[in-house]
Amino acid sequence: FPPVQVSPLIKLGRYSALFLGVAYGAKRYSYLKPRAEEERRVAAEEKKKQDELKRIE
Repeated sequence: FPPVQVSPLIKLGRYSALFLGVAYGAKRYSYLKPRAEEERRVAAEEKKKQDELKRIE
């Protein structure tokens, strides 16, 4: 296909959507990261307890 002239309005819309997606992703990541770390910490404690119980048996 030969190169096509894309309307500047469409280009602006596409780059705006890209930027908004990246911004949303960064915000969402910073929101979820501490929760996931806490979840992993709790899971590790739980596993420690389970391993301890298995060792005692």
